[in-house]
Amino acid sequence: MTSSTLTAPAAWRGSDYARLSRRVAAAGLLDRRPGRYAARIAFTLGAFLVGWAVVVAVGDSWWQLPLAALMAVATTQVAFLGHDAGHRQMFRRRGPSEVVGLVAGNLTVGLSYGWWVDKHNRHHANPNHTDEDPDVGAGALVWTYEQAMATRGASRWMARRQAWLFFPMLLLEGLALHVASVRALVGREPDGRWRTLVRHRAVEGLLLLAHAVGYLGLLFAVMSPGRALLFAAVHQGLWGLYMGCAFAPNHKGMPMPTAEDDLDFLRKQVLTSRNVRGGRFVDVALGALNYQIEHHLFPNMPRANLRRARPIVRTYCAELGIPYAETGLVESYRQALAHLHRVGRPLRQG
Repeated sequence: MTSSTLTAPAAWRGSDYARLSRRVAAAGLLDRRPGRYAARIAFTLGAFLVGWAVVVAVGDSWWQLPLAALMAVATTQVAFLGHDAGHRQMFRRRGPSEVVGLVAGNLTVGLSYGWWVDKHNRHHANPNHTDEDPDVGAGALVWTYEQAMATRGASRWMARRQAWLFFPMLLLEGLALHVASVRALVGREPDGRWRTLVRHRAVEGLLLLAHAVGYLGLLFAVMSPGRALLFAAVHQGLWGLYMGCAFAPNHKGMPMPTAEDDLDFLRKQVLTSRNVRGGRFVDVALGALNYQIEHHLFPNMPRANLRRARPIVRTYCAELGIPYAETGLVESYRQALAHLHRVGRPLRQG
């Protein structure tokens, strides 16, 4: 999509988002639901702990491999709780939200909550903006022709084939998140300043250490070294794959605004996001992130209310003539992979 397509006429700006917000608020969809979240937290963490209890009970057996796959699902569901806490969907006050985020992120999953919140907030502020959104910066994957042409060596080889490599590479996403978390907590600039601002650096570091010691200690106590390492590889690999598959349909392959584009908040969020249909199963499997448009417009809206907000937002977008992207799960992956393949085309032709 070109800049001229993305730029909103001046007559549209100003109060469009405010009017939508009033409609959503009038429906009670911005009200917190602490009781429901308390039940969700108890159930999700309870299932997670029961899963580890089964791992201990099974012992040194090859049955641990399917259990590792199930624990990858449970770990991702806990990570979704950390996401909701980071947006303060659960509680209005920062304190309780941070407690849940630190327990779910650092202690349970092994992911720095403070680092992730900072990174994710920057993504929400400018989704799909190559200069502002850390999720589409050049890295293992490239998202624009300019990023592709700047690659060299092994990175260029990967960029040519990135659509085919996308899902296999997600198997390393869990490891990458662990490494990024540690680097965020200990990394400093040359002048000694912390590279990443984290509110509770010491607490986060201790919780990450407790996670690592507890995780590896349990595996090696219950299984032989070979099976313990294999369990960790399956668990971490499938957790990374699941996380990547949950976030990939949201923005990949959608318009990527640049500094030349002039969008108000409403259009910036709607035009760069994609919803995924699929019913209650998809809602649970993706942590309600399949309602990505509504989530980006109202990031502190409780997860359970996003489904109810969808018809309000969709109708409002139709009234204003704003494209509202929504597709099935498989088609969302096809569009994301098609974008990755298209970006790498100049390298294949060269």
